[in-house]
Amino acid sequence: MNTIFRIAQNTDAGEIWEILQSAIERRKKDGSNQWQDGYPNPEVVERDIANSYGYVLCNQDEIIGYCALLVNDEPDYEVIEGKWLTESEFVVFHRVAISEKYLGKGQAQKMMLGIEEQTRSWGIRSIKADTNFDNAAMLKIFEKMGYNYCGKVYMRGSPRRAYEKVLDI
Repeated sequence: MNTIFRIAQNTDAGEIWEILQSAIERRKKDGSNQWQDGYPNPEVVERDIANSYGYVLCNQDEIIGYCALLVNDEPDYEVIEGKWLTESEFVVFHRVAISEKYLGKGQAQKMMLGIEEQTRSWGIRSIKADTNFDNAAMLKIFEKMGYNYCGKVYMRGSPRRAYEKVLDI
């Protein structure tokens, strides 16, 4: 499969929201409270796209996965129970979701490689992210992709595991 990682377009919003809705439902079935509070929602996706934060992993014209990339923009990361690896510029990713059709086929790793490539293209070497303590799939991806556990941050009042990866440029 020849995938591409690209910035999301307005025309992608419906397909992105379908992928996110499935991911929200998966988290609920897994017994997690992550994404069970009305976030993310279609307005978040629209805002991501309007601000050029939204990125999609595609197989030809089909969207496989979605994420949002922001540069130096995560106020909740200013306070961490622990310590970040770097204090310089960083890319943060949020709202990572893979289409049901592509689960278990290595597409989340391809998404992470796309995030790394995009980060390097901006001349930035730090990627920071977080996930719920009970998101086993994402925790496994962080481990597999070489992310370092840095401590605990709080997002919308909930504790989250915080990770950082320092890239070679």
